[in-house]
Amino acid sequence: MTERLNVDERKAALAGLEGWSELEGRDAIARTFVFRNFNEAFGFMTRAALVAEKNDHHPEWRNVYKTVEVVLTTHDAGGVTGRDIALAKAMNKIAQGI
Repeated sequence: MTERLNVDERKAALAGLEGWSELEGRDAIARTFVFRNFNEAFGFMTRAALVAEKNDHHPEWRNVYKTVEVVLTTHDAGGVTGRDIALAKAMNKIAQGI
């Protein structure tokens, strides 16, 4: 099992993750991505889903038209782990390429 990040580790990791923040009331991180249209949002989700599946680590997310809301936490560990940080970095990179 992956170990949960402590408060200092999580804050340091978030400092290097543009757009991500701690989710109030949960040991999770969140970001809202806004694209130009539904096609871009869906393309982002498709690419992110491939990365998530490859790493067997899946986001909680919601899509409405051009907006994708993402929450990352490692349920097995009860909070944010390195797996969440890695997926957040990958999602940021995917979004930049769209």
